[in-house]
Amino acid sequence: MKVLVISDTHGNIDRLQSILNTTGPYDAVFHCGDIEGQEHTIQEYADCPTYMVSGNNDWDSSLPADLNVTIDDYRFWVCHGHRYGVSLSPSAIREEAESRNVDVCLFGHTHKPYLETSRGLTLMNPGSLNYPRQIGRKPTFGVIEIDRHHDIHFAIKELED
Repeated sequence: MKVLVISDTHGNIDRLQSILNTTGPYDAVFHCGDIEGQEHTIQEYADCPTYMVSGNNDWDSSLPADLNVTIDDYRFWVCHGHRYGVSLSPSAIREEAESRNVDVCLFGHTHKPYLETSRGLTLMNPGSLNYPRQIGRKPTFGVIEIDRHHDIHFAIKELED
């Protein structure tokens, strides 16, 4: 099982097609918000189950604020993260994820990649494909793979030019 995690595309999904063509296929796609009206196009490009949540810039969206999804017995909680102060610290979102008894929390908002596993919970922010804010400002995305032994693996990848 191979899962793509993206966030903060802000209406520009040109780079998504490149990722799907060069690193796919994927069995599922998660988008952690700030989609800005590209929901249907993302679903078409992905051509697999696509899970999306609204972000702080998705004002007229009918997308949910968060989602709980189970994939291959792993429990995922997906949100944008802005309601949990992720720009300051991951502590509040970690606390909320722990209270929800999930294995993986996917979020965005900061435009900076983040990956941490502690106490049986993995927090992953894939960064942004279009407006990265981390040092070096390379567009990033996340890949989650569940192998044949049911082990889960996480990676943050930079978009190749």
